[in-house]
Amino acid sequence: MSGDGELKRIIVGVTGASGARYATGLLRALLDGGAEVHLVVSTFGRRLLRDELGLERIDDVSLAGRRDERLVIHEYKDVGSVLGSGSFRTAGMIVCPCSTNTFASIAAGLGDNLIDRAAAVTLKERRRLVLVLREMPLTHIDLLNAVRLSEAGAIICPASPGFYMLPEKIDDLVDFVVGKLADLFDVPHALHTRWQDSEAMRRS
Repeated sequence: MSGDGELKRIIVGVTGASGARYATGLLRALLDGGAEVHLVVSTFGRRLLRDELGLERIDDVSLAGRRDERLVIHEYKDVGSVLGSGSFRTAGMIVCPCSTNTFASIAAGLGDNLIDRAAAVTLKERRRLVLVLREMPLTHIDLLNAVRLSEAGAIICPASPGFYMLPEKIDDLVDFVVGKLADLFDVPHALHTRWQDSEAMRRS
């Protein structure tokens, strides 16, 4: 469901790695870009949103700052959800932030929760799976899992903001990562992520 003139449908998983602002920034950018977002938040993802952002509720107003029927929330333990079926057409899935535990579960092909199950289906159907790993340092096991996932077709996209845009505040760093993720799904945005050489920047 991502052809020209069609509503782009994207699954977003939120897990317990630090980086709640990446998650909420991504949701807002995808919705602002016209996408339909199907969200799954893990148990530790809920704790992350509460601890880092003070969010007690998982709903469109808390996460996106507005009422938006294009944000559909699914239960983490409901492996029978429509997201667990390959017949539910999507443009793909982003796990942001992605903990190393979820990273390992997806690499192992496990499916005992909806994030893992939806990721397995995304790979099975040869759709785009982007994993925003936000852990450091990485163990040898993590690196082996990264190779395994990359060979299976996933895109490993660490939350590594660039500094060539001369960020002045934390939101600039968040926007950089979020813009890169939106670009991977061709979702339009106005976030500052594009590099220009110094001469071009002086002329702009």
